[in-house]
Amino acid sequence: MVVTGVFEWIGGFGPLVQGLIGGCIITAFNLLGATLVFVWRDPSRRAIDGALGFAAGVMLAASFTSLIIPGIDQYAHGNPVPVLVGVVLGAIFLDQSDALVPHAHFLLTGQQRQDDGGAAGRLPVTDTRLEGTILFIFAITLHNMPEGLAVGVGFGSGNLTTAIPLMLAIGIQNVPEGLAVSVAAINAGLNRRFYAVLTGVRAGLVEIPLAVIGAGAVQVSTELLPYAMGFAAGAMLFVISDEIVPETHAMGNERIATLGTVAGVVIMIYLDVSLG
Repeated sequence: MVVTGVFEWIGGFGPLVQGLIGGCIITAFNLLGATLVFVWRDPSRRAIDGALGFAAGVMLAASFTSLIIPGIDQYAHGNPVPVLVGVVLGAIFLDQSDALVPHAHFLLTGQQRQDDGGAAGRLPVTDTRLEGTILFIFAITLHNMPEGLAVGVGFGSGNLTTAIPLMLAIGIQNVPEGLAVSVAAINAGLNRRFYAVLTGVRAGLVEIPLAVIGAGAVQVSTELLPYAMGFAAGAMLFVISDEIVPETHAMGNERIATLGTVAGVVIMIYLDVSLG
């Protein structure tokens, strides 16, 4: 496959470079999602929930097929303890980060905007709404961190058969996340779509340095690899359960969100098998 061949060639420059390029690729997917607001001008809450459900399914499958299972089988020699310790630490890290960092949900529908006293169009910019958007962007940025780390750890392992499907999976699920951030900025009253896109891209840029850090960390000590893979998986599982599922089920769109999750799992497993 072309993607595999390219990364095998890049491999001559080392895992750090692979991690850097992998981080840039998943951020590019985030950009793609953010720019969708130019052509999909008013996505419904139902559509957003379905797309985020799809992202959750991709992350869920990737946590196991590209991180937990390879971590146990290939890098911990069948011993599940290091990977499971990493899973617990990753979940604890996200839990404590959520407690310490300001946090908000901000995917408002048109009806909610009217209920808040606004007109049928965009609400005027207010300090409260801007603050809510900023907190939402902080939350998305925080939750993008384990994704960038996971990609870096994947390439740091030197195993392209798991690293490339993981990179593509996280990239694909970055599309609805990028769209969600742009929609949040627009719903806050920031009518300029260019600014909304810029806001979406900012939330994903953290993935590039985290990918390099992840690749570098496992190069320092290969014994850290199963712990790092478990850590990235645990952090992503926390995001799925604590954030995405409650968010997508909050407005009565459980069915479409669940179908999206199933579709995400199917796509990720197909990618893992076809590229592995």
